[in-house]
Formats: sequence, C-alpha cells, structure tokens
Amino acid sequence: MDIKITTPLTKENAQKLKAGDIVKITGTIYTARDAAHKRMIEDYDKTGKFPFDIENSIIYYCGPSPAKPGDTIGSAGPTTSYRMDAYSPFIIKNGQTGMIGKGDRNSDVIEAIKKYKSVYFAATGGAAALISSHIKKCDVIAYEDLGAEAIRKLYVEDFPVIVVIDTEGNNLYETQRTKYKTL
Repeated sequence: MDIKITTPLTKENAQKLKAGDIVKITGTIYTARDAAHKRMIEDYDKTGKFPFDIENSIIYYCGPSPAKPGDTIGSAGPTTSYRMDAYSPFIIKNGQTGMIGKGDRNSDVIEAIKKYKSVYFAATGGAAALISSHIKKCDVIAYEDLGAEAIRKLYVEDFPVIVVIDTEGNNLYETQRTKYKTL
C-alpha cells in the first residue's frame, strides 16, 4: 500500500513514516545538488536566510536535463546523496524535514535526521523519465548561473519514493543488506 503525503512535510508527519514505506508525494519540493547546497550555506552565513523557506521542506537531489519543447522538465533522476553530506546536517538543523536522493548517508547526516526528526527518501535511479512524468511544474528560483544545478521549485503529483532512513534512524540500506546476507 502506498502512503500519500502532501507538502509541506511537518515533523509530526515525518515521524509517522517508517523505513521501507512506499510514499507518493504531492506538492512543492525543491531541487538542489552539491553546488547549490554549498552556495545556500554561504548565503545563509552572509544573510541569515536561505533562498526559499527551508522549514518543513523536501529537497530533491537532482540536476534535471533541459526540457524538450512542450515538456515541463527533462529527465530528472536522483543524484548520489553523499555529495550533500557535508551540508545536510546544517540544513536539517534549520528546518528541512525531507531529502530525496540515492545511496547511503554518513553518520553525521543520520544523527541529524534522528535529532531533528527528518526523513531520507530514495528515488529509483535509472527511472528519470518515469519520475519526470510526476513533475507538473518547474521554475528556477535561485542560482540560475549553475545551470542544471540551479535551485528549482517543483510541483509534483504522486512522486514515487521509498523511505530509506526514518526519524528514528532505521536504515533500509543496513537492514536489507543484513537480511539479504542471511538468505
């Protein structure tokens, strides 16, 4: 059974999600990869603000390809998440409740997820065209000079993800590897 959520993702709703849950997200999410994360923190250090309201937000680690004529967005598959690990604890501490990417996270990110009640979702790598069909609106809102790595505000409908690390630190990458080894 799919769990349907709408954004913003409150800490209360994040705590209801458990590692292994299949989730469909509807609402606003943001794209940002490592160059954008670095600049967000540099700008925050100067101004005390992020380029969008980080409170209860979900950031999708994605640098979409250009849209074909008539399309909302090009291919929009997930980026490997560890590239954001240096920046994520600070952003989570400041109110971010969800991240979407692929791959493991380091212990600092997992501790921040647990402490600040955030959640890490995985999107399926290699399914960028399918994922893109769930993106209904796309606007560049910051750092346009970064091209594919600019921050985009997306409106998504039934965007398919799976909870990999929940607010308690349960980590699907660990539990499923252990389970597989025993088979």
